[in-house]
Amino acid sequence: MDVPVSPARQKKRRLRRWLLGSAMVVVLALVTLGLSQLQPAAPLVERSSLWLDTVKRGEMLRQVRGNGTLVPEDIRWLPTVNAGRVERILVLPGERVKTDTVLVELSNPSLEQDVFEAESQLKAAQADLTNLKVQLGSQKLTQQAAVATAEANYTTAKSEFDVNDELGKSGLVAALAVKQSKARAEQLAKLLAIEGERLNMSDESTRAQLAAQDEKIAQLQAQIDQKRRHFAALKICAGMDGVLQRLGDAANPLQVGQQLAAGALVARVANPAKLKATIKVAETQARDVQLDQIAEIDTRNGKIPGHVIRIDPAVENGTVTVDVALDGAMPKGARPDLSVDGTIQLERLENVLYVGRPVQGQPDSKVGLFKLVDGGKIAVRVPVNLGRSSVSTIEIVAGLQVGDQVILSDMSQWDTHDRVRLE
Repeated sequence: MDVPVSPARQKKRRLRRWLLGSAMVVVLALVTLGLSQLQPAAPLVERSSLWLDTVKRGEMLRQVRGNGTLVPEDIRWLPTVNAGRVERILVLPGERVKTDTVLVELSNPSLEQDVFEAESQLKAAQADLTNLKVQLGSQKLTQQAAVATAEANYTTAKSEFDVNDELGKSGLVAALAVKQSKARAEQLAKLLAIEGERLNMSDESTRAQLAAQDEKIAQLQAQIDQKRRHFAALKICAGMDGVLQRLGDAANPLQVGQQLAAGALVARVANPAKLKATIKVAETQARDVQLDQIAEIDTRNGKIPGHVIRIDPAVENGTVTVDVALDGAMPKGARPDLSVDGTIQLERLENVLYVGRPVQGQPDSKVGLFKLVDGGKIAVRVPVNLGRSSVSTIEIVAGLQVGDQVILSDMSQWDTHDRVRLE
C-alpha cells in the first residue's frame, strides 16, 4: 500500500528540483556565452594558388610600361589633287619605290579639256601680241613721218625767214613780208615740237600696251602651267625613296575603277630604315615620364635601347602617347606597325622598403595585405601604406618590415575575413 509522504520531505524534493533546474539554466547560459565569444574558423586557402613575396630594403628601379607599335619617322601620305578615276595600279604595298616612281594613274577628262582650252587661249593671246606689235610699229612709222614732214616744213620756213630778214635790212623786201615769214617759221616750229611730243608719247603708249599684253600672256601661261600640273598629278608618284605601305586606307583599299574625290588618300610611303616606337602609357603613370629618359623596346624578337623624344600633351582613352627613339640596331623582323612593348626607366630609389606590386595596390594609397605568421601557416590582414610604384614593385611607407612575407594575389573574396589558413 502507499506510504504517505510528509510535508517536509515534499518541500525538500521541490527545492532540489528547483536548484537542479537553475543550475542547468546557468550552465546553458555560460555555454552560450562562451560559444558567442569564439571566433569563426579561418578559411583554408591553397598556398600554391597564391603569389607571395618578401619585403626587401635596397635600391628600387622605378619603371612604367606600355604597349604600342613601331612607326617610321619619315612618312608621306599621298592624296589626290583633283577628283579622278583609278585607271592603273602600278605598284603594290610592300614594294620599294623611288621618288619618281608612279604608283597609281588616274583619269579625268575635264582636266584634259581644261588644258586644251588654256593652250588655245594662250596661242590666241600670243597672236594678239604679234598683231599689236605690227600695229604699234606702223603707228610709230606714221608718227615718225609726221615729225619728218614738220621738220622739213620748219626748215624751209626758217630759211625763207632768214633770207627775207637779210633782204629787209637792205630795203629789198617789205617789212610785212619779213613778219609773215617769221610768223610762219614760228608756227611750224611749234608744230614740229607737238609732233615730236606725239612721237615720244607713242613710245610710252607702245610700251604700256605691250606690257599689258605680256602680263595677259604671263597670266595665261601661269594658268596653263597650273592646269598641266593638275593633269600631271593624275599620275601619283611616291615623292620619296622608301616602301609603299598602303594603297587607300585600311577600311577602303584602292581598286581599279574606283572614283576618288579631290583630297582623297591614295597611298602611304615610308622609310623603313628609320623607325621609332609609339607607346601608350596609362595616364596615372605618364605624369612621371620626362624627355630623354632611358627606355627599352621589346619586339619579341629582341630588345632595342632607346630614349623618350616626345610626350603627347593630350590624353586619349586613359593613355598618353610617348614616342621613343631607337638607339640600337634593329632586330630581324622589325618593320612598321609591328606590335611592341616598351619600358621607360623613371628613377632609381636608394635604400627604400619595397615589395612586389599587389594586384590591387595603387601608388600613394593604403591597403590591407595578408602577412604570413606562425611559420607561414596563418596569414593575417594588416594595414599597409604604399608609396611610389614601378612596373612590378612598389614602395612600402608603413605597415611592414624587412623579411615580412605577404600575399600579393587578389584576396577580395576573403574581404570578410582578417585571417586565413594556408595549406
